Amino acid sequence: MRRVAAAVALLLGLIPVAACGPDDPAPAPAAPAADGAKPSAGAAASTAPSAAASGSPAAPRPDGSITVAFAGDVHFEGRTEPRLGVKAPEQPLGPISKTLSDADLAVLNLETAITDRGAPEPKTYTFRTSPKALTALRDSGVDVVSMANNHAVDFGADGLADSLAAKDSSPIPIVGFGRNAKEAYAPYVTTVRGVKVAVVAASQVEDLTNQKWRASATKPGIASALDAAALVKAVEAAKQQAPVVLVYLHWGDEGKACPTSAQTAIAKKLAGVGATAVVGTHAHTMLGSGMLGNTYVGYGFGNFLWYGTSNYAFSNETGVTTLTLNAAGKVTGEAFTPATVDDQGVPVPQSGAAAEAALKRRDGLRGCTGLAPAPAAH
Repeated sequence: MRRVAAAVALLLGLIPVAACGPDDPAPAPAAPAADGAKPSAGAAASTAPSAAASGSPAAPRPDGSITVAFAGDVHFEGRTEPRLGVKAPEQPLGPISKTLSDADLAVLNLETAITDRGAPEPKTYTFRTSPKALTALRDSGVDVVSMANNHAVDFGADGLADSLAAKDSSPIPIVGFGRNAKEAYAPYVTTVRGVKVAVVAASQVEDLTNQKWRASATKPGIASALDAAALVKAVEAAKQQAPVVLVYLHWGDEGKACPTSAQTAIAKKLAGVGATAVVGTHAHTMLGSGMLGNTYVGYGFGNFLWYGTSNYAFSNETGVTTLTLNAAGKVTGEAFTPATVDDQGVPVPQSGAAAEAALKRRDGLRGCTGLAPAPAAH
């Protein structure tokens, strides 16, 4: 993957938006998926609830490497709802879908309930979408979705039941959300170009969802990073199944470009038990990224497909981070594809002088993280 300069984001300030502990059972491993070739964004794919992408197995690269792409928060609501009707050859996430599709595995956060029922929870912002959102993400090159966030249960018990049903029939796997803590913390495990990969997700946001709709041994809901012991146990279990363990968290303070003490503390714990990457979203602005020992940490990827404008600085600054990993799970390269959220809520790839300026700003965000620079991808 080639290293691309980051984009200068637009600053919009119209309306504020909100982006965004279980009992402690041993998480159950998800059934490993077959090694599949990833279809191009917009290409026809099976709608069966299979964890593997359709197509012939992708052959290992001569050097044994794989690429993993991460992006931020997604909604199909307000100005982005029409994206559900986008047809191939265009993709719902727009031209940046190619960057997601080019990676061997792509992960992002779907920050919404999947339902048309239920009463809204007593909170300022509530979001919902239809199961079409999962197909739209698949068609845009996304392989795994986290729903461990503070909007996954915005429409109560009825909405939760519908979201679980959507998970059951989803064309791509959903992590961080389940019928109990065992399911919510369970890793999605797959084989990518001959390399075993596990994906775990949880929310660290202290809000109504994390208190009222936290999955337990007997209750459905989200996986919580507020129970650090449960999350650490989940990552340890995932590490026993795969050399590459990716942890996608919902974390940080809205509008703040530096990580909180809670973020740095959990990142250190997860790095200590062998996580390959610990990344996430929630702050509506990008945060710094880099290396914590052998673990890549991305403290905030920002908004991605975004339903409305925000009053936070740099809230339209976004992009796709692509890591190159070796077969042992070591990060050998980082590339960034810059983008900015346009007036339709779509992440538009950037280039030229604006991208160069934003790359400088992105690199500067590392200053308050305590992280070392990641190696550049070649």
